[in-house]
Amino acid sequence: METLTADKPRIAAAERLVVKIGSALLVDRETGALREEWLTGLAEDVAAAQARGAGVILVSSGSIALGRATLGLPTGELPLEQSQAAAAVGQIELARAYRLALAPHGIKAAQVLVTLEDSEDRRRYLNTRATLETLLGFGVVPIVNENDTIATDEIRFGDNDRLAAQVAVTIGADQLVLLSDVDGFYTANPSEDPTALRYEVIEKITPEIEGMAGDAGSGLSKGGMKTKLMAAKTATKAGCAMVISEGSVTRPLKALDEGANCTWFVAEGDPQAARKRWIASMKPHGAVRVDPGAATALAGGSSLLPAGVTEVHGSFGRGEPVEILGPDGKLGQGLIRYTSSEARIIAGHRSGDIAGLLGYPGRAALVHRDDMAV
Repeated sequence: METLTADKPRIAAAERLVVKIGSALLVDRETGALREEWLTGLAEDVAAAQARGAGVILVSSGSIALGRATLGLPTGELPLEQSQAAAAVGQIELARAYRLALAPHGIKAAQVLVTLEDSEDRRRYLNTRATLETLLGFGVVPIVNENDTIATDEIRFGDNDRLAAQVAVTIGADQLVLLSDVDGFYTANPSEDPTALRYEVIEKITPEIEGMAGDAGSGLSKGGMKTKLMAAKTATKAGCAMVISEGSVTRPLKALDEGANCTWFVAEGDPQAARKRWIASMKPHGAVRVDPGAATALAGGSSLLPAGVTEVHGSFGRGEPVEILGPDGKLGQGLIRYTSSEARIIAGHRSGDIAGLLGYPGRAALVHRDDMAV
């Protein structure tokens, strides 16, 4: 098979890595049983990535497929209620499988259930981001999945390709790996057209590229090449490179880094810069004014703490964009972690006083440096 080649990134260079695992890789389509040997190999890859300093998040399909087998449900399309029941049963099996696979490497796993809506609501977006950041800080591998037990639209039409891209954007990943049952992006369906070429690198997703995306779904997964292309557009615009690779080999990430067939989509800049541009482009819902000491600290890359705030203007909710004003004018903009009424109460006070002032614990920073464009 011929390929369209160019320079491409390497997995070993990733500082923060999101890996999406399709159902067809994790669950045997004939028996519905977990492919334990394959999962053991993936765990070795995750341990190797952590050992070289990378933070790893796994976005895993498979809960419905595992639950289907446990409940003895037939193959083929399931009614919505049965899909949700299968997901509820399968989520427990999936979490247990990852915990057991990672444990021999001294790695703890955490289950994080989300929906695409969580990335659209700023308050939930910030909460998700903070939780994932904290887990990575503890050296934990978050296992992210759609909350299929309640997200009816996601079960009917959703897919974990786009969810993985949203997670990559949320956490500021620099690489996203889609492990699938296809080994890259082709100019046409290679099973139907023997002249089809596989791209090794796609630097820009053009209308011509979009027109090449056919359906590459499999027996257990709902994703196709169109959804993978949508994921690539989301990820690359946020500064995250994305790769599509056939992942059925025992050590899929190692194989990918050693030259396995794949297609890389090149990032547009880096994740930090893309996130800062996104925050700076929002329409502010209010403003906070800071004292000279806080202004100096912000210029040095610090988060904005309540103690440095002298005034709060406007009405805003948690996660909404606000201007940050210094003694001499606008310093920047950020996503605030408190409502306007809460901000007025804690302004000028130490972070340790927040619980006493509000009557409940809160986050130390009013605006975290990762959520700020100065």
